[in-house]
Amino acid sequence: MHQRTIGARKVSVIGLGGMPMSIEGRPDEARSIRTIHAALDAGVTLIDTADAYHRDADEVGHNESLIARAIASWPGDASDVLVATKGGHLRPGDGSWTLNGRPDHLKEAARASLARLGGTAIGLYQFHRPDPDVPYAESVGALAELLDEGVIEMAGISNADPSQIREAQEVLGGRLASVQNQFSPAFRSSAPELDLCAELGIAFLPWSPLGGISRAGDLGSRHDAFAEVARAHDVSPQQVALAWELALAPTVVPIPGASRPESIEDSVKAVDLELSADEVERLSTEATD
Repeated sequence: MHQRTIGARKVSVIGLGGMPMSIEGRPDEARSIRTIHAALDAGVTLIDTADAYHRDADEVGHNESLIARAIASWPGDASDVLVATKGGHLRPGDGSWTLNGRPDHLKEAARASLARLGGTAIGLYQFHRPDPDVPYAESVGALAELLDEGVIEMAGISNADPSQIREAQEVLGGRLASVQNQFSPAFRSSAPELDLCAELGIAFLPWSPLGGISRAGDLGSRHDAFAEVARAHDVSPQQVALAWELALAPTVVPIPGASRPESIEDSVKAVDLELSADEVERLSTEATD
């Protein structure tokens, strides 16, 4: 498994997104644990989660707890596995998503996440989504305090624009380790953030890099260029999408979600797919739907 860098940590170039294993339509726990084990067996050392990855109101942190159990039951050496989690986005249990970027909430949420994940500190803690009711610097300032207190080892932000990336980097005193934004063949409006992260040397973690839970499976039928390149290499269109994202900058680390072992096993094969410069250009200029 090839590696890239998040802050001071080396991680697999393909991570695993845990959300599909805990929200609506989730599989049974046994299949979820097999999926996480399959990722670990394949050399994945980055797993992304959040306290808001749950379905019902009374199960906050469902995905964090699931991942902790799966890692604990895996027979291999998990000492180099980085679990990244997030706070500041909530699910009341009615299917909606709400925001709470208040510093006191973020600090309390981080400590609760640490209790669920175990260990002495969270490897990477990310402010999930800006809260328009709270000044951004105040929310990110909570992460700075968590860093200083040793509750978290690295700090990141998610769903941020370029100005927020620069502001977070300033508030954190140059310690911003990652930016997690949506980016895929169908959703490319985060390209400026990807480019800025490459310029600043900050890891860029595309979420829904294959188009999202309901659309990842038919990526090839929606994007002709990706399907054609896939046929030329005898691989899946999903592998082409991940290889394309990896080719855009050395700071990119996609985190495709999965709820079946076969899905993550296919995704990690993208690390061995070498696209030509012409292919990358063609995929980058393809019209999106």
